Amino acid sequence: MADAKVIPFDDDRSRTRRRPVTNGREAAVRALPAQAVAEEPETAPDAPDGPEAGASGAPASGAGAGAGAGARDGWERTLAGGLAFLRRRVTGEYEVDEFGHDEELTDQVLMPLLRPVYEKYFRVEVKGVENIPKEGGALVVANHSGTLPLDGLMMQVAVHDHHPAGRHLRLLAADLVFMLPVINELARKAGHTLACAEDAERLLKGGEIVGVMPEGFKGIGKPFAERYKLQRFGRGGFVSTALRAGVPIVPCSIVGAEEIYPMLGNAKTLARLLGLPYFPLTPTFPWLGPLGALPLPTKWTIQFGEPIPTDGYPLEAAEDPMLMFNLTDQVREQIQHTLYKLLVQRRSVFF
Repeated sequence: MADAKVIPFDDDRSRTRRRPVTNGREAAVRALPAQAVAEEPETAPDAPDGPEAGASGAPASGAGAGAGAGARDGWERTLAGGLAFLRRRVTGEYEVDEFGHDEELTDQVLMPLLRPVYEKYFRVEVKGVENIPKEGGALVVANHSGTLPLDGLMMQVAVHDHHPAGRHLRLLAADLVFMLPVINELARKAGHTLACAEDAERLLKGGEIVGVMPEGFKGIGKPFAERYKLQRFGRGGFVSTALRAGVPIVPCSIVGAEEIYPMLGNAKTLARLLGLPYFPLTPTFPWLGPLGALPLPTKWTIQFGEPIPTDGYPLEAAEDPMLMFNLTDQVREQIQHTLYKLLVQRRSVFF
């Protein structure tokens, strides 16, 4: 397949072909027949400056030409960038890391697709993002809710768009995510990987920001009556991973995701037949069909708390069950306390 022609950013050929009109009188002279122009006196008075010039239409013509050129430049730049991106996709001239993360695709395609949902639909407010280090590894630990894992995606946009260094959040996802067609590929391209200690430790030691939601399916599939009540955080494996990598743990509290799909019931038999951890019954799903799968437009708040350092512990600390239990409980309590505080401050679920 032939390479696509890329329009250079500094291509001014279209502008050099255009003859700029400097004032209204010159335009009128060009419109006259040649004989009439020859009969015109050579010493015609100059066009007046100031308001009179504006009345002649000269500034308007200049401004219009300038605006048109600026718009054309912007259009050419966008087209050139798009064609260059497509060319790299077709020819394979792009890079992915050992986990399959495609940073260019994430920045130019996936983030722009998620951003309208983040900014316009859920109107996410972010607090404390500066608590995530500007460089080096860190483990972000968050609560999990909402029936579908949209909270993880919104947290990813929050870090990418609001962190001073524009860092990428690499989420640890459940096995089910990587068993689904299309979703599997998109998750890998977005930088996510399987929720196992080995992958998490490699990412952290490589200086990446890793996100984990220890509640897992117990959190995302809990009944609406138990909203904002944290479920069990497993056995503290995430703490052990952070200790081995020597990176800080950043607690994260997300308010707003609990109400997007109020889960009133769970069709367990149907879930077993489909091989799913649960099958949600909400006020709209499955009663309204595909329309019922549309999440409610709740107002979200994502707050990143003070980091908990782990680099001061000895290497053997990762094998100390009591230390892991204490640190796990500390992270859980900090997230739960922040959730209650944000709920008290919230004016409404939707505003």
